[in-house]
Amino acid sequence: TRHIPELELTAIQLRHEATGAEHLHIARDDDNNVFGVGFSTPPMSSSGTPHILEHTTLCGSKKFPVRDPFFKMLNRSLANFMNAFTANDYTIYPFSTTHLLDYENLRDVYMDATFHPYLRELDFKQEGWRLEHQIPHDRTTPLQFKGVVYNEMKGQMSDAGYLYYSRVQQYMYPGTAYGYNSGGEPRNITDLTHQELLDFHKSHYHPSNAKFYTYVKPFDKPQRIVFQGPIDPMNNSEKQTKMSISFLTNDITDVVETFALRLFAYLLLDGHASPMYKALIDTNIGSDFSENTGYDSSTRISSLSIGLQGMKSQDIPLAEQTIRKVLEDIHRNGFDSKRIEAALHQTELGKKHNIEIIKERIKSEPFFQNLVEKYFLTNLHTLTCIMEPDPRYTDELSREEENRLSSKTSTLSESEKNKIYEQSIELIQKQEAEEDLSVLPSLRVSDISREMKRIPLEHHNFENCPVQWRTTATNGITYFRMISKIDELPDELKIYLPLFAQALTSLGTKTKTMAEIDDDIRLYTGGISASPFVSTNHSDLDQYEEGIVIASHCLDRNINQMYDIMQQLLRETNFDNVEKLRTMIYGNATNMMNSVVESGHAYAKTFAASRIAPAMANSEVYGGMTQVYFMNKLAGTEDFQIVINKLKEISLYLLSKSSLRVAITCGAEAVNQNEVMLKKFLPSFPDVTKSGIHAVERPKFQISHEKAFFPLPFAVNFSARCFRGTPYTHPDGSKLQVLSSLMKTHYLHREIREKNGAYGGGAVYSPTSGIFSFFSYRDPKTLETLETYKQAIDWVTNRKFSQQEMDEAKLSIFQGIDAPISVAQEGLVYFEGRINDDMRQLRREQLLSVTEDDIKEAAKILEQQERLNWSSVTIIGEGKPEILEGNKWKVYQ
Repeated sequence: TRHIPELELTAIQLRHEATGAEHLHIARDDDNNVFGVGFSTPPMSSSGTPHILEHTTLCGSKKFPVRDPFFKMLNRSLANFMNAFTANDYTIYPFSTTHLLDYENLRDVYMDATFHPYLRELDFKQEGWRLEHQIPHDRTTPLQFKGVVYNEMKGQMSDAGYLYYSRVQQYMYPGTAYGYNSGGEPRNITDLTHQELLDFHKSHYHPSNAKFYTYVKPFDKPQRIVFQGPIDPMNNSEKQTKMSISFLTNDITDVVETFALRLFAYLLLDGHASPMYKALIDTNIGSDFSENTGYDSSTRISSLSIGLQGMKSQDIPLAEQTIRKVLEDIHRNGFDSKRIEAALHQTELGKKHNIEIIKERIKSEPFFQNLVEKYFLTNLHTLTCIMEPDPRYTDELSREEENRLSSKTSTLSESEKNKIYEQSIELIQKQEAEEDLSVLPSLRVSDISREMKRIPLEHHNFENCPVQWRTTATNGITYFRMISKIDELPDELKIYLPLFAQALTSLGTKTKTMAEIDDDIRLYTGGISASPFVSTNHSDLDQYEEGIVIASHCLDRNINQMYDIMQQLLRETNFDNVEKLRTMIYGNATNMMNSVVESGHAYAKTFAASRIAPAMANSEVYGGMTQVYFMNKLAGTEDFQIVINKLKEISLYLLSKSSLRVAITCGAEAVNQNEVMLKKFLPSFPDVTKSGIHAVERPKFQISHEKAFFPLPFAVNFSARCFRGTPYTHPDGSKLQVLSSLMKTHYLHREIREKNGAYGGGAVYSPTSGIFSFFSYRDPKTLETLETYKQAIDWVTNRKFSQQEMDEAKLSIFQGIDAPISVAQEGLVYFEGRINDDMRQLRREQLLSVTEDDIKEAAKILEQQERLNWSSVTIIGEGKPEILEGNKWKVYQ
């Protein structure tokens, strides 16, 4: 037992005498209750055994013999977190809930799922992989590979960043568990048999599961690997090479050494002032660090990588020389003392013991210089990994799959073909069968409190600026948030607003470089951010507020410095810093495309919603596909003066005192100091916008029905269909929200994931934006999914919902509503959206009161929107002839 005063908790470590199972219990005065059971699952191949087992484990167990107890419990619980995931060498099943009975229910389901799962062959085929006819009931249609994990990993391997990261790790740790892809690679997944899955579970999912120690045989000389990856069609094809140098470092059981290397990586790589950033990114050798850059302690023997993406192939030698030169310089001179102090400040909370050890060693020895010599200058276990873009990569993946499919199907006997067909029909029947779910534990709607937790707020005016105060225990931290509205900003400048917000914290000032300011930010604050802000009016979908939001937090002793730094950034930004601006734009272009590969469903939803609601139209411009294409266009320009002029023009419209409001959360002891600094901070902003600026007459927003397609080289697609709903205060919004939960649980999950093999799909209703969205994620059958969206509305109209199903839908919604929030978030719902506690309480009551008749009414609302053409569709990914050649689809390229 050990008490940790900095975190206000007691840790209790237990060992089960009978089996050797270990249990770590954290005791803390906290409403949340967390449970996790995990197993050491080092893979022995890249067939995805631990990953597919994780999925199949959750498909029914002896005590809970239903098709998918995990997904069913999502709606019978108030859990604020439920998941399962497979890492490099372990699999873990965690959840959290604030309700004690719920905790016991979920613990029972998780324990039975992991120790007594059915692991049926049909579940393995559904979740892992199977051969199935394109149309399962039609034996004349060709056989295809299907399976949830199979399609998930096809999507992952389309992601150049994921591909690069996984390949580096495999080459870095050959001959060990880390030399395989624990998620599985499509070309290997189809080698896995059901019996191998059963054997793996038997040997790994047991309380006595031994601790595995992996020893990496060191390289006798540095290694160099070159391989091909996918090309980004939107970026300059000559600047898509990725490279990195990786160094094998320490055993992660050495806690102090691990902390020291994490601190070293922070000093070396993090922020504008870091030596590698200045040497590699500011000089535009590459657009940004590679995905694997940094200290990686997810493997038993850790590694540190330094690399670049968005670079020219011919610049690889320059990058390697630069990396070596920076390391040699640190070996000679160490790090600047102010930067070390700033890094220690960033890790002060919760790391005091390790910090004191490091501080003493820094005083007594050339600490970081010794680390460089030990791990980087004399280390032979070094891997240089280069991934060159290949325009044929995606086509070659498709050909490989076709050849593998042909190899599997060409030797099938007639009886084997019959078995495939019969199992497909059996699987469909199993997926569609009504189940007795009474074996599963469930909370009741009566377990949800009818009264919400109210957050006391105070409102005052300082220097004619509205200030919201939340005074509470914050552990000695002040949280600051400021919104600047942009009512007068011309539409042609809006697309530059994200760049403007980023510029405030990236370009520096006329008197200080961004590297100098970055050191101060890290020394005195927990960070300063600026980003676009859009909020739909709570009572009218056609009204909205937009602007930028600036946020920061600091230890109370640094309040003065936090305000001083923010004032410098907001009032003195050097928009003429063309070199930093160029670096920023190149990095954005690369990172945004990576984001689309990972979260394409979010981009699809945002674009579809932009056609039916004005606030979403602005959100799309600020952070959707329009912004992705725009940033890639800017990255291709040579003359940045036009961009600079636009940013300067935006600065005339923003940050006038009349457009500002502020929210502060702090302890009672810090209120006076914040008031003193506010009275100095706010007068630095002008009272009114500069002369010559007039209110902009905006045309009335026109709702449009559009079928949009963005052709990108993904192996699997993303889709969305969005409908215009109602504002937050309208009672129909609650009906639509419960409807979305019922559709996702009882229809869409089965049709999109289980039958069609997409990694995910469903429906969601946003109460604040008023948008009802259908979506699919890493979907191999996108056009069929669009039909599923239509059928879902008919399904609701013709289906009878039980009271248990209605209750489950409400429980799933209140998981999010009643989830614990950090102190920093308290009061933000009112500050950002002007949604007060009375409105929230009324909506709570409306949600709890939704009936089956209300659900039918909500379905009619969607039917009416469809008749009015108040819906829109978006697909992102590979195109089919009916999309590319059809005149009904608008193609964006």
